Amino acid sequence: MFIPINKDQPNKKWLEEIRVRYPCDREIDRVLTRKMLNRPNGSYKPLPLEQLVESLKSLLNAELDTPYQIKNARWLAGGASKLQLAFDLTWEQPEVGHTITPMVVRMEPAESIVETSRLQEFQLVREVGNVIPAPPCFWVDPEGDHFPYPALIYGFAQGVTKPSGKSSNVSGFGVGFDPATRKTLGKQFVDHLAALHTWDWQQANMPSFDRPASGVNAVELILNKWARVWQEDANEDIPLLGLAESWLRENIPHLEKPSMIHGDYRTGNFLYTEHDNRITAWLDWELGHPGDPHEDLALVTLGALGNYAEDGKTFLISGMLPETEFYESYEQASNIKVSQKAITYYRVYSAWRSAINCIGTGFRAAHNSKTHQDIVLSWIMALGYALLEDLRIILEKEV
Repeated sequence: MFIPINKDQPNKKWLEEIRVRYPCDREIDRVLTRKMLNRPNGSYKPLPLEQLVESLKSLLNAELDTPYQIKNARWLAGGASKLQLAFDLTWEQPEVGHTITPMVVRMEPAESIVETSRLQEFQLVREVGNVIPAPPCFWVDPEGDHFPYPALIYGFAQGVTKPSGKSSNVSGFGVGFDPATRKTLGKQFVDHLAALHTWDWQQANMPSFDRPASGVNAVELILNKWARVWQEDANEDIPLLGLAESWLRENIPHLEKPSMIHGDYRTGNFLYTEHDNRITAWLDWELGHPGDPHEDLALVTLGALGNYAEDGKTFLISGMLPETEFYESYEQASNIKVSQKAITYYRVYSAWRSAINCIGTGFRAAHNSKTHQDIVLSWIMALGYALLEDLRIILEKEV
């Protein structure tokens, strides 16, 4: 149900009602609540590079008791949500000694197209790096005590997101690989996803993540998160999204035990080295959460994320391999049986969630000038209506 209210100046009583109506992971609740309480504080202000370097020095002074030097600080381009600053740190690294380490500051703006937790992202990337390739994580500023906004610092990973000379749409959509490259990358693509989904994440050191009572409860928590985001950010009533939410709640697939989900597992979110086609790091873990493996599987197989092979007939999921081959390889690597019914469920979920991001949060952040990427978000908003059409088509077959 759409609630008419001034969401640019939310009152605390309304916000508390939303929190009670949509209980979610404690850390996510904290982050979303912080976003709403800070919303009236004005628009995003461009940050000079020198200011972020001073913020970085503040954090390093608190974390290190040995001398260090920051060199070659520079902006990193790309992405529709976070600000990123690259630099080289000369320091005495524990258990390594005197070294120069390329690093990246990943910091959120006032608001972005997805509101997520730097603390959860830091803990997840730090731990999952023991399972599949991920950048090393060094420090986190979860409350923005040193930086203007919450931030984390991780190691700079070598590699590219697409073949040299190739173009792609925003955020890596539409990347194509030649047959030899996708054969090598495709196996790693599947094997890494299987390793992630079979990882015993509940034994990892990630205290900011709630441990859901059951697999179904994990799904309920993530549905609550996005339903809450829609209520907080939407500027219009879209009955189709309400219908989709009701359908999703009524048809949650049975899930015994939640896996750790990447949330945006696709080409464009990994780096690889071209000389040997080896995936060196999986990136953008901010949407990671406990849930159903079919969520990642459904996202990977969305038509918008793939392209056709050289014959013009064979569709390659995420530009890698045919869908049937992908499922078969995944089942063999993970020993998890793929349910086409669950795939359909999470395709509905993916279109629903993505429409909420584009039409709801993307609009709100751009409208209030809360981000450095307001032009990109305005462009992405248009995708939301195409997602609504995809959602309508799928639901017409299912409802």
